[in-house]
Amino acid sequence: MRQRTIVCPIIQNNGEYLLCKMADDRGVFPGQWALSGGGMEPGETMEQALLREIGEELGEKLRIEKITPWHFRDDTRIKTYADGSKEQIYMIYLMFDCISANREVTFNEEFQEIAWVSPDRLGEYDLNVATRQTFIDKGLL
Repeated sequence: MRQRTIVCPIIQNNGEYLLCKMADDRGVFPGQWALSGGGMEPGETMEQALLREIGEELGEKLRIEKITPWHFRDDTRIKTYADGSKEQIYMIYLMFDCISANREVTFNEEFQEIAWVSPDRLGEYDLNVATRQTFIDKGLL
């Protein structure tokens, strides 16, 4: 089984959190609402990986003005790829509280929709189990 270290930004702007609806045909939680993020590459620091993932998934116009390490967790998940193949991966999640200076998001093919959500509305979304646990751990659900 392959191991991946995942950087996960919990992006907030004016009291609302950025959620991303995963594409229906890929990822660890297809079709569910999630936080953005992805795997670290060899030679990257955690912050370099975090900023790269934000840029790749959410566009270069989204400006992150503050990054604070928050929490870590691990689990084993099945990842589905665009070609339909699947892989079991042991994942180590490094989570960061991030404050954005704007809401200029242009998401890539990994997502089908984004939403800025106030804490009192988080429970209305079909959050994947990992994202739900993150917001429970933060005391928001």
